[in-house]
Amino acid sequence: MGVPRGLLRFLVLKMLSEKPMSGAEIAQQIEKQTVGRWKPSCGSIYPLLAWMRSKGLTKESPKNEEGFRRYSFTEKGRQFLNKQIEIGQDFMNKLEFLLPLLIGGLQVGFSKEKLRGTIEPAKRIIRAFVTIRDNFDRLSEENEKEIAKALNDCSKILERIALKIRNESNTNFS
Repeated sequence: MGVPRGLLRFLVLKMLSEKPMSGAEIAQQIEKQTVGRWKPSCGSIYPLLAWMRSKGLTKESPKNEEGFRRYSFTEKGRQFLNKQIEIGQDFMNKLEFLLPLLIGGLQVGFSKEKLRGTIEPAKRIIRAFVTIRDNFDRLSEENEKEIAKALNDCSKILERIALKIRNESNTNFS
């Protein structure tokens, strides 16, 4: 899997802003968050932690009973993370203009007839998320629960369809 440049740095900063962690804990958390699709190696995490420490973004605690060193955030790290979030937000704002094209382009190399009915609903979902994000400060707890329920319901339906398709394709090869 090709991981976007700077993503690991951002994820590590974000995680350390929440609580002190060791490199191994960071790798495990990323693996968990990506449902096993990406587990960064120690060879990428520890040099990054050393770089962050040398820049004053983090500080290192002495080894604990288990032999782990945990890294924690500094005020300079918080400022750096906030700047990274601003840059990411700017990128997302620019990306919004491309999302409808990307969704329409999902059918590159495929018959446009098969997924034709999915393009407009997918665009509507993206527009809804953009609107929600633009009004995030007005989001109520009830809104949050409704959004979570809608996404859970949709996910269950799509997962059921995907499983059915996968099972049908496995049956066809038997």
